[in-house]
Amino acid sequence: MESLRIVVVDDEPAQRELIGGFLTKQGHEVFAAGSGAEALAHARDRQVDLVLSDCRMPGMSGPDLLQKIKAVNPEIPLILMTAYGTVETAVQAMKDGAADYLTKPLDLEELLVRVGRVTEQARLKSEVRELQRQLVERHRLEGIIGESGRMQEVLALVTRVAPSDATVLIRGESGIGKELIARAIHFNSRRAAGPLVSLNCAALPEQLLESELFGHERGAFTGAVAQRKGRFEQANGGTIFLDEIGDLSPTLQVKLLRVLQERAFERVGGNKTLSVDVRVLAATHRDLEQAMRDGTFREDLYYRLNVVTIQIPPLRDRREDIPLLLDHFLRKFAEKNRRDVTGLTAAARDALLKYDYPGNIRELENLVERAVLLCRGRVVDLEDLPAAVRPGERSADQPESQRLPDILGHIERQTIREALERCGGVQTQAAEALGISERVLRYKMKKYGLESR
Repeated sequence: MESLRIVVVDDEPAQRELIGGFLTKQGHEVFAAGSGAEALAHARDRQVDLVLSDCRMPGMSGPDLLQKIKAVNPEIPLILMTAYGTVETAVQAMKDGAADYLTKPLDLEELLVRVGRVTEQARLKSEVRELQRQLVERHRLEGIIGESGRMQEVLALVTRVAPSDATVLIRGESGIGKELIARAIHFNSRRAAGPLVSLNCAALPEQLLESELFGHERGAFTGAVAQRKGRFEQANGGTIFLDEIGDLSPTLQVKLLRVLQERAFERVGGNKTLSVDVRVLAATHRDLEQAMRDGTFREDLYYRLNVVTIQIPPLRDRREDIPLLLDHFLRKFAEKNRRDVTGLTAAARDALLKYDYPGNIRELENLVERAVLLCRGRVVDLEDLPAAVRPGERSADQPESQRLPDILGHIERQTIREALERCGGVQTQAAEALGISERVLRYKMKKYGLESR
């Protein structure tokens, strides 16, 4: 056990000396106090890890001291020491915030166990609070990289809408960072202490998606061996983020509409109506207006979702942000992969600044990570970038045909070539990275005229 700073407070000198002497021998720094007021002064004047207090004392009792300690610093745990006749008082004090209690006469070995347990619990709580603080810090608006005028407009709208409970529809192309905006809204809202639950509506078939959203009862379908809470229940008191909302089936659109209207639903296979307090954020890259005209998206659901719309511009329309993102991802992946990569050559930076990024920020992030991994020196050069990004090779590298088989073949060829480059031409490693057998890899290399270096 690490050394602690402990205040021992008891109006009986013999008890103070016994407990204080024992804890000092265990390597702890002990401050003895003959009254609650003296103990409170110690807590105010110095860093204290734990208070051990007698329950009955003249002037200020142990429970009274507990309340005053909490007012000074709610992080300091307090253990009450009590005679058998006042156990009920000690139990009530624990309900009021005491960390634990011990009965007199004290068992010193038990005292040591309780001190260790209480301080470990206090340490874990402190770590959890710090992690929560870091999480909130990570998702503050200031953490979103974007200094262009269009992104500043987006962030200004996020700032205005976050404190409300309004449903928000976040729109933009794939890879643009819609989930990051959703997180910023949640962590800057009054629900920040509650859960943020995310679900990609395009990732699951209809039956599984319904169960994920609303939960199911035991026996509702094959494999439902136990009752399960859905994402809406998990998000109660917080926020649910529904990505790719435009991919919902007509049946689930009806059920989602009811949740938005009534904040109520039934689990799959159940008949009990459940109510939740949830804020809904949704996102899509689809043209919902066209989907309404085509009859594939409900108009009433659209207007329920579209209380506030945040349109995120594609990266090609806010090129002022590309240099910031390049530098950010370069630092991130150099540190993550323990590579001594410090920058980009002028040619590499110029190529990355001129590229259109059809995959937006996600594509830029992947390009930088790949460049950091393949970089032969401390600076990323043009040859460390994919051929599609390099000037002069971009048009030649694109498939001439617009037929789907030709386009897919082009993508497959590019993917295999890049895997071979990453693996230094080792076919076994490249095949494993691609998730195919070495025999299939050799066949496709021959098909596309690829040679391993």
